[in-house]
Amino acid sequence: MLNVFFTVDVEVWCDGWRDLDARFPEAFRRYVYGATPRGEFGLRYQCEVLRDHGLTGVFFVEPLFSGRFGPEPLAEIVNLISERGHEIQLHLHTEWADEWPTPPVAGVKGKRQFLRDWDAGEQRLLIAEGLRRLEAAGGGQARCFRAGSFGFDARTLDALAALGVPFDSSYNATAFGPSSGVGGGAALHDLHLERGVAEWPMTVYDTGAGHLRHAQLGACSSNEVEHLLWEALGQRRRSFVLLSHNFELLTPSKTSPDPVVVGRFRRICRFLARHRESFRVRGFADLPVPTTAPPQPSALRSSLWRSSLRLAEQAWRGRYR
Repeated sequence: MLNVFFTVDVEVWCDGWRDLDARFPEAFRRYVYGATPRGEFGLRYQCEVLRDHGLTGVFFVEPLFSGRFGPEPLAEIVNLISERGHEIQLHLHTEWADEWPTPPVAGVKGKRQFLRDWDAGEQRLLIAEGLRRLEAAGGGQARCFRAGSFGFDARTLDALAALGVPFDSSYNATAFGPSSGVGGGAALHDLHLERGVAEWPMTVYDTGAGHLRHAQLGACSSNEVEHLLWEALGQRRRSFVLLSHNFELLTPSKTSPDPVVVGRFRRICRFLARHRESFRVRGFADLPVPTTAPPQPSALRSSLWRSSLRLAEQAWRGRYR
């Protein structure tokens, strides 16, 4: 049986850094609830569709925005997820650090987008603050972490180990993973143990043309995801990590649903529910800390045919933008 982590990064953005206080209420409504004339397609919708299929989602919640806007919106997000039976873990976007009245790191000025842009001590301070805020909002004690935009490095694992967080899911072989120092520069495609932390990398795959792509709801067809799940199961991998966002079912304007991505989401949920004897959709809360890891496999592989179908599907999405 293959462990499948259906992960959702939960973030709120004001589409710019000016007039934040005036723009935040509407941004929160659009990004969190995804209200459209056709109904809601945001966080609550995702939670309920997963729940209705008997699936547990892992929601990586970003709490640093609450340093600007207060604890209530963060608590609203946490309650929305937890009352529907899903798991809450920690996500950090450090762009918010300089927007606080009193920044969490002394002397911070200007944007530092990625956690890896901060030194070891600063990373530990930021992660500790995120843990504290998430727990205070009712999210419990996080056991897994994901850096915003996958912008982590080996020092992040040191900070997590020191703070008692046993799992990380920041490694993405299509982003900062190979330059992170984790894994000695080798591409990671499955469970990896290092610096006292178990790394659960994003699942990536070869598109058939020698290009790697990570498994994300808005970037892959459901046909590709189903094929890759069977391939991972056949290789006896320890994990398959799928990515989404709380706003991923919406068009870029956040004013209407993207019917292509909504359809993908529902098809993948049906597939996982139908094949639960092969795929265990789970979280990290009750996951034993592994003591050994298998040899690293190569990237999963799709085909040019599947990629061409996905490109056609992505092009069709353009009519809804």
